[in-house]
Amino acid sequence: MSSPAYAPLPLPHCPARLPSRVLVTGGAGFIGSALVWALNSLGIERIVVTDRLGRDDKWRNLVPLRFEDYLEADDLMAPLQRGALGTFDLVLHLGACSATTEPDATYLAKNNFEYTKHLAHWALGNDVRFVYASSAATYGDGAHGMADTDDGTAALTRLRPLNAYGYSKHLFDQYAAAMGVLPNVVGLKYFNVYGPNEAHKGEMRSLVHKAYGQIEDTGRVQLFRSHRPDFRDGEQRRDFLYVKDAIAMTLHLAMTPQAGGLYNIGSGAAHTWLELTGALFSALGRAPQVDFIDMPESIRAKYQYHTQAEIAKLRATGYTAAVTPLTDAVRDYVQGYLVGDRRLGD
Repeated sequence: MSSPAYAPLPLPHCPARLPSRVLVTGGAGFIGSALVWALNSLGIERIVVTDRLGRDDKWRNLVPLRFEDYLEADDLMAPLQRGALGTFDLVLHLGACSATTEPDATYLAKNNFEYTKHLAHWALGNDVRFVYASSAATYGDGAHGMADTDDGTAALTRLRPLNAYGYSKHLFDQYAAAMGVLPNVVGLKYFNVYGPNEAHKGEMRSLVHKAYGQIEDTGRVQLFRSHRPDFRDGEQRRDFLYVKDAIAMTLHLAMTPQAGGLYNIGSGAAHTWLELTGALFSALGRAPQVDFIDMPESIRAKYQYHTQAEIAKLRATGYTAAVTPLTDAVRDYVQGYLVGDRRLGD
């Protein structure tokens, strides 16, 4: 007798209020498409999606989803500003270049900073709730902490992002604070989010997705050696967050009127790369087989050895759901989506 099909985990938390009509930028991307899936799960289909579909396979993320309209990102602002797209009560702005290795800082400034400014001003001018993706990359190496409790101008000025992507996100955080509008919007500092719908991200995919492919090909996983004496190989630590938790937290903050400013979106715990790969091998019913390789010289100086979100500020807004345990989340990702190459909504 064959075993029953695996039933993927549902959304871990439902907001107390629901939006009526939503604009989702970056809606074909990883977290953006997951948000559209979550909205669909809550019965919301009055959604306009924008993105840049390009030449990769992220269009596949949209196939199982339900929404009113799609626009390319460069075609959004003109019809939005003249009212041709109708009214919205929520903007979820996930559209951005998220490549931490992108060298073109001018492109990042235009795409990640200036675009966000224009969209935020439109939303604020039209009394539309504005929620945007910042990033944990704004914290840099964490020398000044990773707390979200102080998002004033002085505190933000002390942060030192390690790459141009992180700086492009930091620019808007600083701009919103300096303009005095940060308390009226919600900025989300996503930590290491992983899960279904990330297949198109290339080198920016999570280790789970990359390692799954390595195991399928060779039965083994490669991890970077540590190049610091205070961390053993494979014991570099990250705050890994399953995408279903990330979007539940996002929608909670979006629909909580008293929430404003910057919020860490993480699990609140740090796990090692070995723990993560161990959960992956376990989900596949295999014994761990790990090889350590040298970290490329180009990223050694910018490598984060420990990240951990402080999420007390999120909890204080009334988000009470438990974070999905690492082993359960990896199992859900592997058995519900990676095996069979499924997307959210399939």
